[in-house]
Order: sequence, then C-alpha cells, then structure tokens
Amino acid sequence: MAYDTIELSVSDGIARLTLNRPDAANGIDLALANDLRDATFAINRDPSVRVVLLTGNGARFCGGGDVKGFGNVDDLPTHLREILAGFHTAVAQLVRGDALVVAAVQGSAAGAGIGLVGLSDYVVSAESTKYVMAYTGIGLTPDGASSWFLPRTIGLKRALELTVTNRVLSAREALDWGLVTEVVPDDELTARAEAVAAHFAGGPTRAYAAAKRLLHTSLEHSFETHLHDEGEAIANASATADGQEGITAFIEKRKPSFTGE
Repeated sequence: MAYDTIELSVSDGIARLTLNRPDAANGIDLALANDLRDATFAINRDPSVRVVLLTGNGARFCGGGDVKGFGNVDDLPTHLREILAGFHTAVAQLVRGDALVVAAVQGSAAGAGIGLVGLSDYVVSAESTKYVMAYTGIGLTPDGASSWFLPRTIGLKRALELTVTNRVLSAREALDWGLVTEVVPDDELTARAEAVAAHFAGGPTRAYAAAKRLLHTSLEHSFETHLHDEGEAIANASATADGQEGITAFIEKRKPSFTGE
C-alpha cells in the first residue's frame, strides 16, 4: 500500500515505520493519522514482522498535532475527533500488537509525539532531543495516550508537572525520569536504533510479546488474576520452539538460536 505521509518497509523481521511530514515537524494531521492507522493494521497482519522501528524524517521526531492546520477548520471539535479516531487506533495497534516497538527520537517530541515515545517499548534518544507536553500551553489537553503512559512511566507528580507547566525535558532528564531507555550522540542515533531493532528481531519474539502483555496489564488486574496470567504465559512459552530451544541451549551451555516460533 502507498502512503502519503509515512513510509513503511519490512525486511529482516523489522517493520520500519517512518513519519514523513518533515516540513511540518511530522505533525499529526488527518492524513497522517489515517496513514498510521492503516499501516499499523498492515504491520499486525504481517507474520514476518518481529519488531517495529518507529522514526521520523527530518529534524524532528514528532511535533504533536498539526496546530497550524487547526486554524483553517470550521468545526474543530469534530475535526479533532476524526483525527484521533485514526491516531488512537494506530496507538492501540502498536501497544496491543505482538511486535516490540523501538523508537529513534531526534530533535524534539512534543504533544502527541510524547504519546508515541510513551507507547514505545524501547526508546533511543539523540543527545540533543527535547521533550515537552505543550498541550495546556495552547489551552488543550493530552491525547495520543500520553496521559495514560506518563503516570505509569514517570509517576503522577512528574506527569502533572510536565502537563501543567510545559517544562522542557532534556534527553538526559528524560533518561533519568524513565521516559527514554538510552541516550546516544546525535550522529549515532540511526545506527544504534537499527542495532537494537535487529537484536530484538533475532530474539524470542513470542516471549517478548507475552511479557509485554503481562507488564501492560499488571496495573489493571488483581494480584491473583495476574499470578494466573503469569502462570499461563510461562507454561505456554515453554511449549514454543523458542522456549524449548532456550532451555536446551542453557543446558548445553551454548547461545540459543531463536526463530520466533
């Protein structure tokens, strides 16, 4: 499928999903929201995809919603609901999908860009990247699941601070707060993110998917329900080819060879 506002390619188990509105800071408009929705459905239907590498073309990862475009809309509430119908579906597809999501973040992540960072399972940040919520600065409220992920990743008080003050976090602060996984020099971002994605693509991806689900649901279930889910997940994992290979390799003191089966 051809897309107007994103790029999508799949090779070696990696789906490279790239926001492609560099002249608009990869801002989320209706076209980009719908392209993301369609692309994430395609990714989740493709059995060859083991990892998603999420990037943005140009100087910035994602500047959030395309606020400049909001001024040309007669019925803004309806327009925002239309955008979020597509964008939130894409967010849910990435979170609920089996593939781990690795993000490479450069320049800045603002607004909905924070949501994309928050949903990603592993975030590689360039040293110069800045992070800001920005919503209340223009009298709006969070979207893109940013208000769901931030309290869970950095804590409620810090999430509120970022949301109501719109203070800018440096990459190092974002690392200290737990918003990103690692920080690298700007010129090493692409290579490092590709290496991380390749590492996960060669791993036990079914185990990764099950572990991801357990962690995402850990705050939603009772303790006893979660214990049950953990027991079922590890029992099921032991029956997979990767589970059996991992155990055999451990016993034989060799490196396992995982296939994602």
